[in-house]
Amino acid sequence: MSTGFRFISWETASPEFMALAFEVLARNGIRRFCLADPMNDAQSNIACARMVKGVGGEFVIAALVFTLSPIHDDRHYAQAARKLAACPEVDAIYIKDPGGLLSPRRAGTLIPAVKAEIGAKPLELHSHCTIGLGELLYMDAVDYGVSALQCASGATADGISNPPSLRVVENLRALGHTVPVDTQALTEVNRFFTRIAQAEGLPVGAPQPFDAGYLRHQLPGGMIGTMRRQLAEQGLSHLEGAVIEEIARVREELGWPIVMTPFSQILLTQAFLNVTGRERYAVIPDEAIRYALGRFGRPNIPIAPEVMARIESLPRTRELRAEPAMAPVAELRARFGRGLPDEELLLRATMPATQVDAMRAAGPAARHYDPESKPVMELLRRVLKLRNVSELSV
Repeated sequence: MSTGFRFISWETASPEFMALAFEVLARNGIRRFCLADPMNDAQSNIACARMVKGVGGEFVIAALVFTLSPIHDDRHYAQAARKLAACPEVDAIYIKDPGGLLSPRRAGTLIPAVKAEIGAKPLELHSHCTIGLGELLYMDAVDYGVSALQCASGATADGISNPPSLRVVENLRALGHTVPVDTQALTEVNRFFTRIAQAEGLPVGAPQPFDAGYLRHQLPGGMIGTMRRQLAEQGLSHLEGAVIEEIARVREELGWPIVMTPFSQILLTQAFLNVTGRERYAVIPDEAIRYALGRFGRPNIPIAPEVMARIESLPRTRELRAEPAMAPVAELRARFGRGLPDEELLLRATMPATQVDAMRAAGPAARHYDPESKPVMELLRRVLKLRNVSELSV
């Protein structure tokens, strides 16, 4: 999956660099490429789709990223769908609902509007269970013409993840739909991921209750917890409601960005500073300035003039505007080593050196994993650490 002209980091990559990234992925066996521009910039997705097909990618599915705002209406998505469907390098379209905000009622107008623009190209749906809407949405979506539903399995499903694959299949069949899926194989997949979670002590997803308040701020649950902790540390817990209301105001002033990484962090940080500072926009973080400068793509509508004027007045804005773009690939090769494999070059160009060094030191990832052996292996490791044991009998 690629989010616009970005690879791993949120720095805007050059077309040359993205073409290399797609080529390396295709060379290593990736056949299906999902393209999701966080601004719903259809031209950006089309440019990436052409790159993917140009380097041997087999299948491209382009996203319409869903959110709730006055400008993200059915017409907005229909226009983007029309552009994507007209591109021969795009094989399918999908509605990507990262916040789990799409309700069955809204789907009743949105999906037909998109279907009317894409002709025979397949339409898929990707949603989350964040406030309990995802699974109900999936039950109705097939009636509106969605051909595939993207799910999670076992312990990785529910919670703030995708609807659970096995339960979705069972419910669709109970509603009279034909689902050409091997239930026995799907059951084994679900069991496998649940066994991994149990063996590693990882959390297991659970169904989420509906939360109407989430429709206002749209922040991921983890970020709400971070905000509450930061307010509590400063003795400002009573300002939580004000910060949430400010998030909506900042989002409107910044042109209604979709509340997903990195925009969710930008919105929360700016709202927090506006509420706790001496005046609104007295302090503007670098990432908010970069957003205004278009480093993360073009805002859906122009930023509020008074906010943009404030940003333009900052000396820091001039410094960030002068930041150099990503270096040409030839220069990156000279910097990191001309004999470096393409895979490592891509990592070193987008990640801190310490992280890449740690990955190299750890060696290749294990190709096989048996969750049933985890308790036994843990026991053996603990026993081997004992210094007063001379003989072990199993």
